[in-house]
Amino acid sequence: MTNEVELAPVNASSHEHPPKDKKEEHNDDEVHVEVTEELDEELEKLLKTDYSHGLTTAEHAERLEKFGKNEIPEKKQSPILKFLSYFVGSIAFLLEFATIISAVVGKWTEFGILVFVLITNAIIGFVEEARAESALDALKNTLALKTRCWRDGALVEVDSALLVPGDIIALRLGDIVPADCRLLGVGVTGEITEGALQIDQAALTGESLPVHKKKGSIAFSSSIVKQGQMLAVVTKTGIHTYIGRAANLISMTNDVGHFQKIIGAIGNFLVVVTLVMVAILLIYLCVAKGRTFLKALVQVLVLTVAAIPVGLPTILSVTMALGAKELAKKSVIVKRLTAIEELASVAILCSDKTGTLTKNELTFDDPFLTVKGNLNGKTEGDKYTAEELLLIAYTASEPGAQDAIESAVRAAAEDKVPALKNRTGGTHTIPGYKVNNFIPFNPNSKYTEATTTNLETGEKFRSIKGAPQVILRMCGGHEEGQKSVIDFAKRGLRSLGVAKTIDEEMTKFELVGMISLLDPPRDDSAQTIRDCAQYGVSVKMITGDQLIIAKEVAYRLDMNRTILNAESLVDETIDKAALIERIEKCDGFAQVIPEHKYRVVELLQEKGHLVGMTGDGVNDAPALKKANVGIAVEGCTDAARSAADIVLLAAGLSTIVDGIKTSRAIFQRMRSYALYRIASTIHFLLFFFITVLVFDWSLSDTLVLMITVLNDAATLVISVDNTTISKRPDKWRLGQLISLSFILGFTLMVISFAHFFVGIYALGYDYKTIACAEAGLNNCDFRLNSLMYLNISSCPHFVIFSTRVPGYFWTNIPHWLFIVIIMGTQVIAMIMAIVGVPAFDGAPIVFNGVGGGFAVIGISLISTFLLDFIKVQVFRHWSFELTAKLWPVPSRRADLVRRRERQVVRKRYLQNIKKVRKVVNAIYATLAFKTAASRKWKSVTAAPISSEELVNLA
Repeated sequence: MTNEVELAPVNASSHEHPPKDKKEEHNDDEVHVEVTEELDEELEKLLKTDYSHGLTTAEHAERLEKFGKNEIPEKKQSPILKFLSYFVGSIAFLLEFATIISAVVGKWTEFGILVFVLITNAIIGFVEEARAESALDALKNTLALKTRCWRDGALVEVDSALLVPGDIIALRLGDIVPADCRLLGVGVTGEITEGALQIDQAALTGESLPVHKKKGSIAFSSSIVKQGQMLAVVTKTGIHTYIGRAANLISMTNDVGHFQKIIGAIGNFLVVVTLVMVAILLIYLCVAKGRTFLKALVQVLVLTVAAIPVGLPTILSVTMALGAKELAKKSVIVKRLTAIEELASVAILCSDKTGTLTKNELTFDDPFLTVKGNLNGKTEGDKYTAEELLLIAYTASEPGAQDAIESAVRAAAEDKVPALKNRTGGTHTIPGYKVNNFIPFNPNSKYTEATTTNLETGEKFRSIKGAPQVILRMCGGHEEGQKSVIDFAKRGLRSLGVAKTIDEEMTKFELVGMISLLDPPRDDSAQTIRDCAQYGVSVKMITGDQLIIAKEVAYRLDMNRTILNAESLVDETIDKAALIERIEKCDGFAQVIPEHKYRVVELLQEKGHLVGMTGDGVNDAPALKKANVGIAVEGCTDAARSAADIVLLAAGLSTIVDGIKTSRAIFQRMRSYALYRIASTIHFLLFFFITVLVFDWSLSDTLVLMITVLNDAATLVISVDNTTISKRPDKWRLGQLISLSFILGFTLMVISFAHFFVGIYALGYDYKTIACAEAGLNNCDFRLNSLMYLNISSCPHFVIFSTRVPGYFWTNIPHWLFIVIIMGTQVIAMIMAIVGVPAFDGAPIVFNGVGGGFAVIGISLISTFLLDFIKVQVFRHWSFELTAKLWPVPSRRADLVRRRERQVVRKRYLQNIKKVRKVVNAIYATLAFKTAASRKWKSVTAAPISSEELVNLA
């Protein structure tokens, strides 16, 4: 073909195209780290398209068949399958097992209740967890819809989805780049150009400034052309593009949430315990008692029903839903309910820099100002002011330019120069001055120039603004100015030189100063980072910008400046454990791409940390999806919003602190309910297992189901209860949770057996109700059933008052509504026990003419104090070492070894510090004594002293 543009092959050792995943730094005034990729030889051959003709229709059809459409494939889950997924899981399986048994033995009332609970749990979960939109859909929608393309010798408009590698496309100001493409160095009208495009790829790479791309550079799909025009050849489309890789990372992320793992672990524990007990009882009843399998199954049903924490998923979901509503009032929108629980446990928050910690706009920073008359060697005297610097720079600024630097200079001048604040007559009129001539920026000269007249004095002068080295050269050099440029560069600030002529011939330029520009931190970012630290959350900054820029921003945010270069994340020479430790200790990462952000989150999660990630761009989407809690900030792209679990509607990160505090309050409520519910379940299992096994007695399964459903329904008000907010990330501590639940459950079982034996031996109640019912007798004594129903309903339920807080329950008074509902539930149970409900195998309980229900309720309330004391003592004496011994899983044992090693090192470290302090204190004491003695001796030689004073001096 003719009119092919010769480019250095990508896999060659060229300046513009280094090997894959390498980064190169251009030695010009606008330093930019270019991320490029290798193209295979076969693909390179397809890029030799005649730029004046483009592909033919036949070539396009062939390549479209081979490469597919320029779009990101989507995977959607069937709503039906998603709904059915809520019937899977340990607790769901327990419910389904009990439902099947109820149907087999003909207990249709219980069957109906259990089916209702199953469906209700599924509906609540399905509705509350419905996602607003798919992350892949949003990534797909970020692609440009139409583009101008050369086909069959004509420049036509085509659907971006139909682009293929080798297509010649036209890129102009304002265009969204439709696919990854290589710039050809040819203007849209066919002329060869040495110019460059300014492309904003902040949403992809996190760079705060638009980048200059010349012939041979790659323009990434979904970036935006900010200045210039040029033809480009498409290199990659769809899922193979830079943004497509981000989509692929998102689709690969299907990890089970932390909350689901916790609920699964609790459910698995209860399933194992229940199955073991059910198997023992079935064998005992069938073999030892000689009962048929169906009759044995009826008795086992009560144990199965007792083992089900019926309301656990529902109550936790409702608690989180109400918490989400509370957060919405603070401009924090929760898309995934379980993210609330996970946010409370987040220990590390990885935050994107550009647009999240910073404003994503260049802003005027502290400038370097010279002494007036410095061209003549003057080094002292009056300096130019910042207002004078900006005014002179404003005269040399191009009106209406889209360039980010020009816009920043103009905005700073209009904000700080009094004469420009309240002007009239146009956007570039300067009161008291007239711009006679303006020369725009030229890539060769690297500065803008204006000739201006001072209308008051009639003085004419030329002003120039541009690359610092060029301006310094035109001023004949300036040592202090050169030092300021180096200082700005070391700090990552973009600098511009400003000069003006001081002679009548307008030939001698004097340096006015250096403008420094930086994407500044948001006003609330530093305070937010400090607030997060107070709540035990470490913030790590992640950016696509250069290392020096990241360090400067970290300094301004009062963070430490331990920033790692992204190359260390893929360094195969570093041991993985050492790399994770390095990531834990550092304060941020620079020059990252989406894979790096994803890698940081992944490695931290491997160490056991719950990680939060904030971001606003397409480049953040994979890490947002991978993180335990993805947080999209205000003004984010659709891709980031859809990949995130939480969306912030207010600018900045300050609302994250509100989210952390609210989520921790919600977490405390959920954990207190879980502790109460597991303890109650263990109590039910132990008590009924022993009574069926030893006494052949159990409550009606309907009564047991009524206890669980009624008590759990009442406990829904825990979502409005008062609570305390932890200063450290919350953890479930499953070993501690289950151990404490077992201790409380065992104590509850002892209290229930006390009631059981009092009913049998002190009150003379008959416990052989099952045999009586099987014999068909009408005078069966069901008073023991009523007594035990009230005890089993009230005593465990009052435990919720204790589990609310880690200390004694009176240290944090419950919400009045919480007290009313809980007590109201037990009043209903007491009335049923006093009256007796024959339909539920119950009979009135009376002690000497007084309602026995009051006595049972009173004992349950007193028992709460005992259980509360036990709980506090367990919390006080519990340690991780004890957890590792009681629940010795491999990860805990390994963690225990590491903790002991750290304790040894810490102890040695503190001992060494103590020794050093002694030496330092001795040195200070010696120096103080010498100083005092010297001063005293001087006073002795200056004036006579008594013999007594001489003795004191000695």
